[in-house]
Amino acid sequence: MNKEEQVIMGFRDLLNKMVFLNKFKMEDGLKGYKSSEVHCIEYIGRNVDSNVTKLAETFYMTRGALSKIAKKLIKKGLIESYQKQDNKKEVYFRLTPQGEVINKVHEKLHKEFQERDKAVFEQVTEEQFDSMLSFVETYSRHLDAEIKKQGVVITNLNDFE
Repeated sequence: MNKEEQVIMGFRDLLNKMVFLNKFKMEDGLKGYKSSEVHCIEYIGRNVDSNVTKLAETFYMTRGALSKIAKKLIKKGLIESYQKQDNKKEVYFRLTPQGEVINKVHEKLHKEFQERDKAVFEQVTEEQFDSMLSFVETYSRHLDAEIKKQGVVITNLNDFE
C-alpha cells in the first residue's frame, strides 16, 4: 500500500473509530433525533439566515431532501421559519428554544469528545497543525472541483458508507 492509500485508509479508519466511540453517547443524549437533524440544528444555530439552499450546499444534499428535514424539524418544534421584510420570497430558519436545548446537548457532547482526545492534540505542534490543515483544505478544494465537474448531487452521504 502506497502512502496515498495509507493516508486515505487512515482517515477512513479514524472517522470510523470516532463514529463508533461517539455513537452511543450521541444516541443516548439525543434520543429521538437523527444525525442529519442534529447537524442541521447545529448549522442553523451557528449561521444567521440559514435557508434550504445553504443547508443543501453544506451537507451535499438536494434542496428537496433538506426541505423534508426542515419540515420535520419545524413539526418537532426545533426550528421555525421566517422571512425578511425586504425579501418575501426567501424562507430562512432559526432555532426555537427547544432547538437551542438540543444544540446545547450536542455541543456538550462534542466538548466531552474533545476532552477525551485532548491528550493527542496537545502533542501536535503548530507546524504539524498547519501542515494537516493545509492538506485537508487542498484535498477538500480538489473534491469540490470534482463534484462540480461531474455535476453530481449527493442526496445522502450515508449512501456511500
